[in-house]
Amino acid sequence: MKELSLNILDITKNSVSAGASHIDVFLDETPDGILKLTIRDNGCGMSEETLRGVTDPFYTTRKTRKVGMGLPLLKMAAEQTGGRLHIVSSDKEGESGTTLEAIFDTRSIDFAPVGDIVSTVCILIAGSPEIDFDFHDISPRGTVSLKTAELREVLGDISLDEPEVQDWIKGYLEEQYGALNN
Repeated sequence: MKELSLNILDITKNSVSAGASHIDVFLDETPDGILKLTIRDNGCGMSEETLRGVTDPFYTTRKTRKVGMGLPLLKMAAEQTGGRLHIVSSDKEGESGTTLEAIFDTRSIDFAPVGDIVSTVCILIAGSPEIDFDFHDISPRGTVSLKTAELREVLGDISLDEPEVQDWIKGYLEEQYGALNN
């Protein structure tokens, strides 16, 4: 994928499909240019067999196609920069969930840009307004964050996929990113 935000969208949609009710998306960049992407969910998790094959492009649990490219492409993108992909998952009752960690060297010529992360977060929330998303983008310039559980406390019965709410979320994230760039 040409942008990391598209990988985030793809992988996070897997968490939604796994029945997660809470998904964390963290971008954490160090001053020396190392970017750690962490996506953590409380979904159904993966069996040990699935976990072993999940980064193979010819392994998929989907019935609609014979290949699964999301995780293999993310792994390749990380490794091309000198980084790595690590996945921990459990499908055991009471312990289920998956944590994905991808490390990138942003100074590498092969590092794909993060892309439009604001639109990615908005799409995730609009597509699954009932899920609690915690989004944090931490960099040496500062932090951008959004927790949908906090929005629900304020909004009450108003859904997060309402156009006015989506406009507010987009503006709120853009305002935070704008403050970092000034």
